[in-house]
Amino acid sequence: MGKVPKVLEQSSSFMDAFERLLWWLFAGSTGAQTRFQVLNSVREQPRNAQQLSQALSLDYTTIRHHLGVLEKNRLVLTEGDKYGKLYFLSELMEANWGKLETITRKISDGNADSKKNNRTEQK
Repeated sequence: MGKVPKVLEQSSSFMDAFERLLWWLFAGSTGAQTRFQVLNSVREQPRNAQQLSQALSLDYTTIRHHLGVLEKNRLVLTEGDKYGKLYFLSELMEANWGKLETITRKISDGNADSKKNNRTEQK
């Protein structure tokens, strides 16, 4: 089992299952930052994988991978078939967007603190 990110250790002791899922997807796993970019882009405007690839300047295969992870975990829903399939935020994700913002803020604050500590240690 991997090491728990420091920002996760500092979070409240009680979390519901969905919040734990958000921590894992956006703080504790590889590709979290890209996954957030994809989800945020879908939140701004429903898009298909090709549109997301162009909007985010990321490889189409990478986009498809992250959309698959988001769909499997019920953070996005789809309408349409095959290549024209549009992605939308799920109602569950829309209702919990504030939790995701809190998590990403804690991660950013934690990264800023780590960089500050590294600079202090180097002096």
